[in-house]
This record gives sequence, C-alpha cells and structure tokens, in this order.
Amino acid sequence: MTVVEDIMTKDPVKVTENDYITHARQLMRDYFLRSVPVVDNHDSNHVTGLLTDQDILNITSTKSNLTVKGFERAFPTILPDTDILKASKLLLDAKLHRSPVMISTTEKRLAGIISNRDLLEKINPSRRSPETIGEIMNTKVITCYTDDNVARIWNNMLDWDYTGIPVVNQKNEPIGVVTRRDIIKSGHARINSPEKSSRVEKIMSTPTYTITPNTPITEAIDKIIHYDVGRLTVVNNNKVVGIVDRNDLLEACLR
Repeated sequence: MTVVEDIMTKDPVKVTENDYITHARQLMRDYFLRSVPVVDNHDSNHVTGLLTDQDILNITSTKSNLTVKGFERAFPTILPDTDILKASKLLLDAKLHRSPVMISTTEKRLAGIISNRDLLEKINPSRRSPETIGEIMNTKVITCYTDDNVARIWNNMLDWDYTGIPVVNQKNEPIGVVTRRDIIKSGHARINSPEKSSRVEKIMSTPTYTITPNTPITEAIDKIIHYDVGRLTVVNNNKVVGIVDRNDLLEACLR
C-alpha cells in the first residue's frame, strides 16, 4: 500500500505567519508554486495554514507591510502514513491542489507537502472510472482573446475560482492559456484598472496542450504529468469545447 510519505515532497518551500506577503509572492514566482505551507516560525515548524495563489490574487491592498497571518486558509489533516486514496479524497473535498503534511495530529510540525500531481502519478483509474475525457470535461468554458486586458481576466478568475483560461482566436481555436501563475509572475496581481493593465498576449503561456473528447483518461493523465501543466484544453475540429484539470482527472480515478 502506497502512503503519502512515499511520494510527498519533503522539506518544501514555506513561509512563516510573520513573513510579508510580498516575500510569499516572490517565492511563488521564483519556484513556480501555486501554494506554500505556513508555519508559526522556522524553529517550531508548526503548520498554521496554507497560502494559495487564489489568496494572493484576492489581496487588493497595495501596502507592502502586509504579513501572511490572516490570509492563509485551512487544510485537511494528511499525515505521512495516510493512504494515497484517502489523501486524494481529502484534497478534493478541500478543493485544493496541494496540502501540507503534518508529522501527526498531536505533533503538528511540517513533514512535507503533497500535490494532486504526486497523487495522479501513483493512482490508476478504477474499473468504474470514466473511460474518455468527454465524460468528465467541463463544457462551460470561459475563454479570452489576446487583446483582452489582464485586469478583466484576473477578475474572472476571482469570480469563478478558475486557475487558467484558454486564449483563443476569432475562430475559437486555442492559441495559448493564461493562468494565475502567469498573472502573479507578471506582477499584475493587484492591478484593477484596465488602463494600467497589460494585454493577455504579453503574459500568456504557449503552446497550449490539447486533447479531444475521445481521448482516454489514462492518456490525458500521462499528458498533463509529462508537460507539468494544471489543465488541458479539449478541442473538437480544433475548436474549444471543454477543459479538464488535474483535480478532474484525480476525481475520475476515484470513482
């Protein structure tokens, strides 16, 4: 039986409650992270929460002295000896992509961090799992254009809790994707004014990785892991018809 300790990242990048938000944002940029565990201090290493890219995007204040405390969120209780199937369910129920791993329920020191990518690499679809992407894809896809301003896309991500939005041309053909990571990395996470905002074409990621509704679940998992991306755009005749992310695939494996 595979347990969390077998696949988790040990000694992960972390921040303390008293670190500045600007420091946390810089760490997430430098290490291409979507979240970081929060500890009370580096000596005791007791986990107090998780700071995500969504939390960073929600901060509209321009003050540079804001600290992490008060912005972190709760996380599920995942321990080194937790079975990976149970850990997957806990992660999905919490609607998280990564979660701190504590040494024990009594000794709440940071042991590591586990991600949906780690779990997808080890969990195979069950006999009851859907077979193709068409059975699980989200068909209500919000897209954007290269000349859209980043401020509008940022607001859409906040409103709908999206982690990435496909960029299309006038024929609804995918040409890229803009993600929370792109926005944070570009430094536009606090720009509300369209007049001051860059265009999507300046920060979007390319190429875009696509699959079709008939793509097997296993093939999609291999692709999302191989390219280390958070989502895949689903196309039919090269037109965007859906989207799937890591949590969609992980949930499909658990059915």
